[in-house]
Amino acid sequence: MASGYLSLILHAHLPYVRHPEQEEVLEERWLFEAMTESYLPLLTAFERLTNDGIRFYLTLSLSPTLLSMLQDPLLLQRYGLHMQKLISLAEKEIRYTRGNTDLNRLARLYRRWFLQTLSDFEERYQRQLVPAFARLQQEGVLEIITCAATHGFLPLLQSEPTAVYAQFQVAADYYRQCFGIAPKGIWLPECAYYPGLEKVLKAVGFRYFFIETEALLHASTRPRYDHFAPIVCPNGVAAFGREPALSRQVWSAEEGYPGDGDYREFYQDVGFERELNYLQPYLPGGRIRVDTGMKYYRVTDKTEDKAPYQPAKAQG
Repeated sequence: MASGYLSLILHAHLPYVRHPEQEEVLEERWLFEAMTESYLPLLTAFERLTNDGIRFYLTLSLSPTLLSMLQDPLLLQRYGLHMQKLISLAEKEIRYTRGNTDLNRLARLYRRWFLQTLSDFEERYQRQLVPAFARLQQEGVLEIITCAATHGFLPLLQSEPTAVYAQFQVAADYYRQCFGIAPKGIWLPECAYYPGLEKVLKAVGFRYFFIETEALLHASTRPRYDHFAPIVCPNGVAAFGREPALSRQVWSAEEGYPGDGDYREFYQDVGFERELNYLQPYLPGGRIRVDTGMKYYRVTDKTEDKAPYQPAKAQG
């Protein structure tokens, strides 16, 4: 008999950054970066598993603001144009780095990646990422949950009960609109809880929610299994806490894999390493330096002298 279960929970959220009144918006790059480096890779990884007959089980929260943007025709059109620009930049970088074998190899890798990403987006998914996630839920390998409507920090809204209720009710209504069923669970924004919140969750129809570990450990009745099992509130709604050691593995540069020397260095990007005139066609307004996503170096060590990134070594 199993002595326990491992629950993998991923939380996906971005603030609402749609600005049709402007042709180019800096904040839209948050969405585009996440689509390229998280959401599309997640979908393709999930589908590879199902195609190989591997039954995985995972929970993914998709916030209402993110769901809305992933279905917005204007943002999806702009994402396609964004990817075309990245492909153009990668081709330019292949020429620029031709005298450096390591960087040239990476420039070619980025071009292949961007081409494949655009192909997946336009042809494989027909720009419809939300239905692709929905199909995985229908197949029983993915459970999609929601988050508060605008990711509002609920303890600060505590003095306005109708606002808290609206955060949950709007989220549940929009989830039904997207997936055709009611959501069972919800990821509380920033995992922030205050006593009595479970009553509002119950009223809207949620069966479980996720909170920060400390909130679970300092409950009015100490949980028997610490944070390794959910606790059930008096009204029957279950509260799950995060596993702090696992969180540190994901986030901490000191204890986690982001600080491993073979991992890609996030803070060195072509967008800050080339002349402004060279980068102009790929920057917002042609003048605001931003990350392009093309990063040639690995963490290496706590040094400014970074070694070239080696994808195969990092993957190993």
